[in-house]
Amino acid sequence: MIKIAIYGKGGIGKSTTASNLSMALSEMGYTVMQVGCDPKADSTGNLCGGRKITTVLDAIREKGNDVTLDDIVTVGDGGVICIEAGGPTPGVGCAGRGIITAFEKMEKLGAFEVYHPDVVIYDVLGDVVCGGFAMPIRNGYARNVFVVTSGEKMAMYAAGNIAIAVDNFKARGYARLRGILLNCRNVEDELAKVEKLADDIESTIISVLPRDGIVQEAENMGKTVVAAFPESAMAAAYRDMAKRVLEVCGDDQ
Repeated sequence: MIKIAIYGKGGIGKSTTASNLSMALSEMGYTVMQVGCDPKADSTGNLCGGRKITTVLDAIREKGNDVTLDDIVTVGDGGVICIEAGGPTPGVGCAGRGIITAFEKMEKLGAFEVYHPDVVIYDVLGDVVCGGFAMPIRNGYARNVFVVTSGEKMAMYAAGNIAIAVDNFKARGYARLRGILLNCRNVEDELAKVEKLADDIESTIISVLPRDGIVQEAENMGKTVVAAFPESAMAAAYRDMAKRVLEVCGDDQ
C-alpha cells in the first residue's frame, strides 16, 4: 500500500490536486482511498458530485460507539473510496484533536483491512503542521509527502514550514518529502521562484500544473477535470502528475 500525504496552504488548490490525482490513479487500475483532513471537509467534493459527505466526527456525534464503516465511507467517481475526518463543533474543541479522533475511529473499524486500497491519499491543511495536522506523517500513516504550492509568497512560506516538519519526522523513519507539486497562479517568475524554494528545502519539482479555467468549469459540475474533461490538456497534466508521483514513491509500503 502506497501512503501519500498532500500538504499545502489553504486555498492553494491542494484538494483539487489530490482529487484529480485520485481519479487519475483510479483510471490506471489502482484502488484509491482519499482521506480529507481539513475541518472544512471539502476534500472529496469533486469526487462525490459536488456534495459534502458525512464526516467521521459528524457520525461519531450522531451515533457514538455505534458508528460503522458504512456511516463514514462514500464511494465516489472512479470507485475512489472517500472519507472526511471533519472538524469540531464551531467554537468548541480543537481541529487537530478532531483529526486524531477520526484516525483512531478509522483504525478501530478496520477501514484499510476492509477496502484494501493500493494507494491512500491524505489531503492535509498545511498552514500549520502541529498536533492532529501532523498525524499522517508523525504516526506512520503516510510515508510519502508532497507539497502543493504556487509562486506566491505565503504559499511558499507554508511549503517551507511543511518541509521542516517532515525533516523532523524523517529521523524517526516516519515520512519523507518526495517533492513539490507546482500549481501555477501565473505569478511573475513563478517557476524560478519555486525552483529556488526546491533548492532551499533540498527537494525537487515533481509536476508543473498550468493555470487553466477548465479546472473551475469541472468544479462547477462537481467533478474532477479527469472525469469531466478527459480529453483536455489539463486532464493530461494530472495524469502525467500521477505517473510521476508513482515513480517517485516506487513500491514504498
